[in-house]
Amino acid sequence: MVETKKINIEVAYALPEQQVIIPLQVNVGTTVLQAIKLSGVLDQFENIDLATSKFGIFGKAEKPETELREKDRVEIYRPLIADPKESRRKRAEKKKTQAEAEKK
Repeated sequence: MVETKKINIEVAYALPEQQVIIPLQVNVGTTVLQAIKLSGVLDQFENIDLATSKFGIFGKAEKPETELREKDRVEIYRPLIADPKESRRKRAEKKKTQAEAEKK
């Protein structure tokens, strides 16, 4: 009987009000997508859409077919509510307006 080598990983997903980190032991060669499915996180959070979600390992974007290594943490990212560039531009504009108002 051939024993398959296992690795320890985590699958993480967070909402503003709730976060889960699910520890798993998976076979060597398991991919990001396979780990997400094995974790059961899709049963806990029905709003996760695998077709449109982005994934990463420790904050670095990865493809669903990326093979995992020992102690990797798979992260499922939520879609952005606002464009970060647009948000920065609006904050800078607001700050400029406030500075001009203080000069008067």
